[in-house]
Amino acid sequence: MSWFTFNLQDFSISFLSILFEGVPFMFIGTLLSGIIDAFVPSETVEKILPRNKIAAIALSGVLGVVFPMCECGVVPVIRRLIRKGLPVSCALTYLLAAPIVNPIVALSTFAAFRGQHPGMVTSMRLLMGFGVACVCGMIMQRIPTRALLNRPMLASLRKRSAPSRARAQHVHELAYAGVSSETNVVFPIVPAEEIVHLHDEVHAEKRFGQKIIGAIRCAAFDFLDVGFYLIIGAAIASVFNTAINKEVLLPFASNQLLATTGMMVLAGLLSLCSTSDAFIAANFLTFPVTAKLAFMVFGPMMDMKLLFMYGLVFKKRFTFIFALSLFVFIGLLCLALAPLLR
Repeated sequence: MSWFTFNLQDFSISFLSILFEGVPFMFIGTLLSGIIDAFVPSETVEKILPRNKIAAIALSGVLGVVFPMCECGVVPVIRRLIRKGLPVSCALTYLLAAPIVNPIVALSTFAAFRGQHPGMVTSMRLLMGFGVACVCGMIMQRIPTRALLNRPMLASLRKRSAPSRARAQHVHELAYAGVSSETNVVFPIVPAEEIVHLHDEVHAEKRFGQKIIGAIRCAAFDFLDVGFYLIIGAAIASVFNTAINKEVLLPFASNQLLATTGMMVLAGLLSLCSTSDAFIAANFLTFPVTAKLAFMVFGPMMDMKLLFMYGLVFKKRFTFIFALSLFVFIGLLCLALAPLLR
């Protein structure tokens, strides 16, 4: 039997299934990114996070419980959050953890592994997802932002910071002069903070409809931008999913190192949604449980479609090095846990 057999009909079915599975979540993510861009001030993002960097990263790792996102939709969200002032380390932690540490994935994993120690597998998946995301976030906070983000992201951050600083200085000067920045009418001198607060309220009331339109436009732009990379990743994953004979992986099952490595490579190539990948992993009955955990932790963090989508935020060189480092880190972690989970 040949190890590679391409069939257009099978490819089309697999390609469309990945798209139909990912597009709804991507739509939700891009819509949320538009709302964030239009309605969430930069100051709000800064106030939400604790001042302690470790606590901020840990909080980012569990935000998926409150805001559950599939990996297809989380990329445009963190892109907007970074532009709003969220630290890159916290954004990366949420990016990695949200597709795993959320109630939907927990329920699907428990259901998929029914009869195969579902409680243990589910809890280990959530703990590993949270732990790996937090460790990566703590490492990223020590790396300069310019070494992580691509040029468009860095340019957008500079454009946002420059007007905000200029406006803050302008309002501060007007406050002490007792002049309204809207009408140039002289009022009694009041603190600058009160003028900013009143201006924001008036601005929100007058421009609410315009903000709605802006949010929709922003969401549409992100949807087309991210969708292009989703299509490329889905096409590559569909070729592997339909053309390559899965029996070539069976000899790997008896070796812990090969089983773990093989399952992680498979997760990256199949590009499954984190809400359904557990049902695929559970069918590899001859593979050890740690190999299945590697499949379910690495896949939502870095697969073929995400490899392209990460390029919308991060530099290509960083994305490649990060993907390789993540592969090695998760693989070593699963191998270290193997004696405990037999």
